[in-house]
Amino acid sequence: MNKKNKLTARFIWLGTVRQWHWISSAVCLIGMLLFAITGITLNHAAQIQVTPHVETIEADVPDELLQQLMIPDEEKAPLPENLVQWLSAKHGIRTQERLAEWSDEEIYVSLPRPGGDAWLTIDITSGELFYEKTERGWISYFNDLHKGRNTGVVWFWFIDVFAVACVIFCITGLVLLYRHAGSRPTTWPVVGLGLVIPLLLAILFIH
Repeated sequence: MNKKNKLTARFIWLGTVRQWHWISSAVCLIGMLLFAITGITLNHAAQIQVTPHVETIEADVPDELLQQLMIPDEEKAPLPENLVQWLSAKHGIRTQERLAEWSDEEIYVSLPRPGGDAWLTIDITSGELFYEKTERGWISYFNDLHKGRNTGVVWFWFIDVFAVACVIFCITGLVLLYRHAGSRPTTWPVVGLGLVIPLLLAILFIH
């Protein structure tokens, strides 16, 4: 390969790296801001005062639904579909795809969510329903998104895809740093600081 072809191939390769770098940065931009800001709020969680908002519902399950309840053989099993639809339509309680804990006297369903918690019980004999939902505000909500806590399968996969995009962003950035390091003498000392500073802090102050 002659010199001209080498330069052409190198130009094309660098163009591809730049393209992957800006695409990955665009994909990661909002997510990185979210994770950076919630990193701060998580680090100062003890200093951020939150007053939880608690909502309760007390009601009776209709007799026709109660009579159709069949206690399953397993301790944990989904609620019957007609009961799920009634809870959603009548009280706005979503229990889809949630497993209930069944006993001879009571049904218990745990409904954790980002930024809060919820649960309900149904007395199988009397049909008495009790539901409690706790909301801890937007900061707690985004903190739980950061941790992937009670966020479901879709968010679980989003975090993985986002992490891959961040890796691409960092690696292509490193390649571009290497490409321009010759004209910027402070490049590698600054990159080295990014490694040395957290390493020293971990060794000296984390026990």
